[in-house]
Amino acid sequence: MSLSPKQIENELDKYIIGQDKAKRAVAIALRNRYRRSRLSESDREEITPKNIIMKGPTGVGKTEIARRLAKLVKAPFIKVEATKYTEVGYVGRDVESMVRDLVECSIRLVREEKMKEVSVKAEGVAEKKIVSILSDMKKGERGELSKEVFDARLLEDLRAGKFDDLQIEIEVVDAPKSMEIVPGGAEINIGSIFGDMLPKKKKRRKMSVKQAMQEIIGEEAEKLIDNDSVNAEALSRAEEQGIIFIDEIDKIAGKANQGADVSREGVQRDILPIVEGCTVMTKYGPVKTDFILFIAAGAFHISKVEDLIPELQGRFPINVELESLTKEDFIKILTQPQNAITSQYEKLLAVDNIDLKFTDDAIEEIASISEDMNATSEDIGARRLHTVMEYLLEDISFNAGGDYPTVQVTIDKKYVDEHLDTMIRNRDLKKYVL
Repeated sequence: MSLSPKQIENELDKYIIGQDKAKRAVAIALRNRYRRSRLSESDREEITPKNIIMKGPTGVGKTEIARRLAKLVKAPFIKVEATKYTEVGYVGRDVESMVRDLVECSIRLVREEKMKEVSVKAEGVAEKKIVSILSDMKKGERGELSKEVFDARLLEDLRAGKFDDLQIEIEVVDAPKSMEIVPGGAEINIGSIFGDMLPKKKKRRKMSVKQAMQEIIGEEAEKLIDNDSVNAEALSRAEEQGIIFIDEIDKIAGKANQGADVSREGVQRDILPIVEGCTVMTKYGPVKTDFILFIAAGAFHISKVEDLIPELQGRFPINVELESLTKEDFIKILTQPQNAITSQYEKLLAVDNIDLKFTDDAIEEIASISEDMNATSEDIGARRLHTVMEYLLEDISFNAGGDYPTVQVTIDKKYVDEHLDTMIRNRDLKKYVL
């Protein structure tokens, strides 16, 4: 991944409006990973990632920045809630499970890549198996044709999708279900204890040809993949490229003696060695956390970053504050991103023959209402737009059934004022409530 910080920021701009400071911080952190990978091994060992804390109200893009960043570089990425973990000795998930989850994510990523590499070969085997089943089912239609010619025609029809919905019976591997030893902890597969000493159980299942193709391709690809190399590469990728996003870190920032939750500070102490760098045992092997990038985030309404234990603060040297969204930000969110909420509704309603259009004054009014509602009630950032848009388009969504020709519906300022009348009145009243 050789994107420059500016290019990374431009990629993030396609989906996230504003928050330039946060984008710059993560873009630099990501580029530093590439820079580190170009150094000698002895130098690489000395350079660790600079972890980031993002502070800002909900719905302003903290999680989305980290998620898009991981997608951009195809890095193993997990999002965890700090409140889900408990101090060692209490019932619940221990903090090491976040590293195990990251490894599972990395295994899945590498396996998918390897599957794509062998998919053509696996598809060929799957087609032969399906054609053999279809040939037996349709032998009455063969007539005087030779088996080779008949099978070739079946293969042609199979590739054209003519048999996709036809139900057939195939033999599939009966994979034993994993069992949890400790609630929220590691899982064990009883069948895997004996390794490959016992033959794999198989069962017959009835499914469509399309599903059967996917099932057989998956099984054949598994046979072609070397699991040891997948595990080794996945562990290396988790260690060198992994990103762990710890959300709601402000909820564990209170001191232990400030309330009933005695394990808050204990969770911080348990997170500390993971962030500092330690070795965590997973079922695929040991994982060093020294070079994993940690991004923590929280609203910090009640507590402050300074309420975290000093050792943990020191492990998150980059502190970025995200701004509350303004009317101009809401207008951009409604119109500019590739997955803009207005275009989402336009595509959804186009399924039911509604050609939905928004005028500029309507978008401005929606943005204005959203900003005022965030100011007069709880500030929930861009999520406020979902509330406003659902109220606005409720009648259209309910009455659209797709049983008439395409109808053009234009949403203008007048329509917004009429359909959000209750919302606007409540907003105006709240301005006078002390």
